[in-house]
Amino acid sequence: MAYAIIQTGGKQYKVSVGDKLDVEKLVIAEGDTATFDQVLAAGEGSNIRVGAPTVAGASVSAKVLKQHKADKATTFKFRKRKGFHKTRGHRQPLTLVQITAINA
Repeated sequence: MAYAIIQTGGKQYKVSVGDKLDVEKLVIAEGDTATFDQVLAAGEGSNIRVGAPTVAGASVSAKVLKQHKADKATTFKFRKRKGFHKTRGHRQPLTLVQITAINA
C-alpha cells in the first residue's frame, strides 16, 4: 500500500489513502479539499522517494471532515504553604481530514 510522510502544523504524519487524522487547525471549510505539498517521502515497498527536504512535485489531497476541539487539558499550579493555586484549561483547535489521494 502506498504511503507518504507529510508535514503540517509543525508535525509529521505517515498517511495512506483512506486514513483519517486530526491535524492542527486549517482555515478551510468543512467539505472542501486540503492539499499538503510538504511531502517528505512518498512511495510503496522499495519504491520510496525521499526528499531533500521535500519531494519535488509531490502532494497529498485530503477532504476536510470536521473542525473541532480536542479534549480539555487541565493544568494546576500549587505552592505549598503560600495559599497559591491556579487552575487553567485548554482545548486545542483541530481539523479532522481524510486522505483521498497521494500524488507522488
